[in-house]
Amino acid sequence: MTFSCGNHDFDTDTCKKLKGPCIMGRPGCVLEGKVKFSEDIEKRLQEFEEASAGRRRRRKRR
Repeated sequence: MTFSCGNHDFDTDTCKKLKGPCIMGRPGCVLEGKVKFSEDIEKRLQEFEEASAGRRRRRKRR
């Protein structure tokens, strides 16, 4: 399956809407909750969310 998203910057593989890496289905994504993703995408999304949570925890300590 392929898709086209007006927010995807193909040159940098980033999301113009969320101003970060393009990970289909992440919170704020136009596809969130609308489609089922492969295990690879779900794993990448989980890794991104864990990394984001770690950054938030480090910022709170300051």
